[in-house]
Amino acid sequence: MSDDKFTFNFDLPEKSHIQPKLLTPDAVINFRCYPGISCYNACCKCADITLTPYDVIRLKKRVGKTSTEFLKDHTVPFTMDADGVPGVKLRTTDAGACLFMDEKIGCTVYTDRPTACRYYPLGNMAMKHAEQKHEQQHFVLIKEEHCKGHDEPRPIKILDYRAEQNIEEYDGHNKEYFQLILKKKSAGPALGRPAPMSLQLFFMACFDPDRFRRFVLSDAFKKNYDLEASVYEKIADNDIELMYLGFRLLRQVLFAEASIKEHEGALEKRLEERQEVIEMRRKAEIAQARANDPYQAYKAEVEAEDIAEKDKKNRKE
Repeated sequence: MSDDKFTFNFDLPEKSHIQPKLLTPDAVINFRCYPGISCYNACCKCADITLTPYDVIRLKKRVGKTSTEFLKDHTVPFTMDADGVPGVKLRTTDAGACLFMDEKIGCTVYTDRPTACRYYPLGNMAMKHAEQKHEQQHFVLIKEEHCKGHDEPRPIKILDYRAEQNIEEYDGHNKEYFQLILKKKSAGPALGRPAPMSLQLFFMACFDPDRFRRFVLSDAFKKNYDLEASVYEKIADNDIELMYLGFRLLRQVLFAEASIKEHEGALEKRLEERQEVIEMRRKAEIAQARANDPYQAYKAEVEAEDIAEKDKKNRKE
């Protein structure tokens, strides 16, 4: 299929602000935003900004907080799909305004603003045909009634606008994260719903690097994974290197990719420990049921035996 046949594969809402046309990096748009334009700060007053892991790294450093503190003070969690994969958005006022907006000076974290803010008024769509080795970037133009930047007489190529907004750096660090999300969505039912512990690991590795660093440097982690000393040296004070290690670990946990070498017998040990925890919980549930109702105790024991048998079969497979 040639480039001139790229089309949307979904129906836009009747009142969508997205222009139904895919644009290449060489396409010219007409846009300019600056202090003094009549709509200045309007987009920040109705902010709905989803953050990437790199956005969190830049912003938490900018405000001088740990990632855990930043998440608590400046974000709200949400689920990105039906399986509960977690994401975070910038927290806003009750009226919907970005907490980093100042009426007079605009964005108070401008040089570290999130990816979504840098892209506006563009939307990014990465597409790859079956016969192509690499994905191609295409863009859509977003026109909202409050934005007067489209009326400014400044034609500019999308590739030049991206350079102006320093988008390339952000896209470079966001690429593996979006590939992770895309692979999860593409796998669909074949992958199944990730376990709660996997979802917690996803959130920590992607959005809470300070906590994730403590986890990676813990004795428990080192007993399971065989990382070179140089890796630990790199992640000791480098959030970006830590972020990439997190992506490697998530590919291993979610998709069984051999991204990080494990110590011999580590997997078997984890399964044994997991089984011990499961047994303890079953015994506690049975004891509680026996104290309350003999029939419930019998039912709990039968269910426990069934679960144990299925778990034993799965472990053999």
